[in-house]
Amino acid sequence: MDLELPKKLTDYLAELDDFIEREIKPLENEDDNNRFFDHRRENARTDWENGGQHAKEWRALLAEVVRRADAAGHYRYALPPAYGGRDGSNLDMAVIREHLNARGLGLHNDAATEHAIVSVRVLTAQLLIEFGSEAQKRKYLPPLLDSSAAMAMAITEPGHGSDATHMETIAQREGEHWIINGIKTWNSGANWADSNMVFARTSGKAGDAHGITAFLVPLKPLPPQGHVVEELLWTFVMPTDHATVSLTEVRVHNDDIVGREGEGLAIAQRFFNENRIRQAAASLGAAQYCVDQSVDYAKQRAPFGKPLATNQGIQFPLVELQTQCEMVRALLYKTAWLMDKYGAASQSDKVSMLNFWANRLCCEAADRAMQVHGGLGYSRHKPFEHIYRHHRRYRITEGTEEIQMRRVAGYMFGFMKLGSEA
Repeated sequence: MDLELPKKLTDYLAELDDFIEREIKPLENEDDNNRFFDHRRENARTDWENGGQHAKEWRALLAEVVRRADAAGHYRYALPPAYGGRDGSNLDMAVIREHLNARGLGLHNDAATEHAIVSVRVLTAQLLIEFGSEAQKRKYLPPLLDSSAAMAMAITEPGHGSDATHMETIAQREGEHWIINGIKTWNSGANWADSNMVFARTSGKAGDAHGITAFLVPLKPLPPQGHVVEELLWTFVMPTDHATVSLTEVRVHNDDIVGREGEGLAIAQRFFNENRIRQAAASLGAAQYCVDQSVDYAKQRAPFGKPLATNQGIQFPLVELQTQCEMVRALLYKTAWLMDKYGAASQSDKVSMLNFWANRLCCEAADRAMQVHGGLGYSRHKPFEHIYRHHRRYRITEGTEEIQMRRVAGYMFGFMKLGSEA
């Protein structure tokens, strides 16, 4: 087994670094754009007078980065060439996500918004490419691909959280239309997206995997009657676009079903699986950044006449974290490679292992970096508190740590079979 990364991939990382230095860093350093990344970052990004949403200037800056990355051929990397991408593999995307996060905060990669010059947001386009009808692709794909439009995902409900099979949002057929009633929460982007993929039960009973259907609900120029953003949830990381949405007698056409009626859970699972391993890769990169910054600081900081790096109390916790980074990296690359070779579902146990362990590792690394840097590390003049707050979210989203461990246990003890998602 060759454990070296393909030369094509390492060459691409160098290409990305060159693009960042030529195109992105100069933009980051002009017109006081640093305010979005230095100690002012949360305040600069947030429109506090408008529900805590993303400030217009912040969104405009991210849109400019996306435009440049897309023009350079990076943004759609994960998509097939027919859609302007480079057919990026799971291994490619894992390595790239790790690499970009290991560079620290910046316009090249903003963890809190999941913005990156090599996008993970094109996953909604991937879902339409895989499951959408030809009419849906013609209508929704072009603006999704050039990032002039965005699609939200309405899966989670207030009463059931990670248990998507106990869905209380109901869609009932009425001729050629469906009438949707229910409440969704953590419907991120529903306050500004152009469309919302709403998952609702159309048949079966609570707990059934079959009987859940995905519907496309257009939100622009105006949301349909009955689709209401009730509140934006303020979180550990601000600004917010995490919406609670009520759906009251929302009418959609039968042609707005994505995939097959009753088989929408497969679409949600595809979305979760992609996100889980890429979140793990991002957390690994951010953890490595925290370790590297701590080592460098310990070499420079010399209280009581000698560098911090000479103290085993500083060395040993960082040694443990570095060891974990190496082990997670080995499992990450192996799992991504096996997903490319045998399919994503064949590695669901390892994806869950990676998800809960890498996200926890990042939080521990950020916490240790704060400790090594002392008061400065605790301040917003260093990025560690920001990294901690964002990656703490990953220990809950796309399935909590406990959900991930339950999945691993299910495969280990024979309650679940690899290749069949749950």
